[in-house]
Amino acid sequence: MARVPLIDEDDHPALSPLVARIRGQRGGALINVYRLLLNSPPLAETWFDHINAVRWKTTLSGRLRELVIIRIGHLTGAAYILRQHVPRLALADGVSEADCAGLADWRAGDLFNASERAALAYTDAMTRDIDVPDEVYDDLARHFDDARRIVELTVLIASYNMHARVLQALKVDLEPPQG
Repeated sequence: MARVPLIDEDDHPALSPLVARIRGQRGGALINVYRLLLNSPPLAETWFDHINAVRWKTTLSGRLRELVIIRIGHLTGAAYILRQHVPRLALADGVSEADCAGLADWRAGDLFNASERAALAYTDAMTRDIDVPDEVYDDLARHFDDARRIVELTVLIASYNMHARVLQALKVDLEPPQG
């Protein structure tokens, strides 16, 4: 059970415009992370805008984005992230269920190409250690040779680390399983 209340939109009519905006861009859904964040409407709004930019307004491929997000879910133990992305969002972006499972220990298999492996190593370093060793960054830079994609990948990783930490600290309730 969440450590702080999840907002019931019916009890807060003043939030209707923001709730309508969130629902409108999320296929009609008001998921628990937003019900939590609505305790602070300005944070809910800026979070929503930021996450949408990180997910939909970059030059990163959907597959790479999902690999990184799911890896962060595994590293941080954020079941909420995993439930949201596996399998529906992952499959939509070309990440198979075998890929999703393989992300728990991506180094052990051969499911991922060299650029994906460089991005996953970078994800691991940023998530586990914060300080990225030069050799990890140098390998990433060999595969992602433009500053924009490196910045976008870095902000994606940092954003989902923030996401995971909020979800875990406040024990946000899982959504029902996806079909």
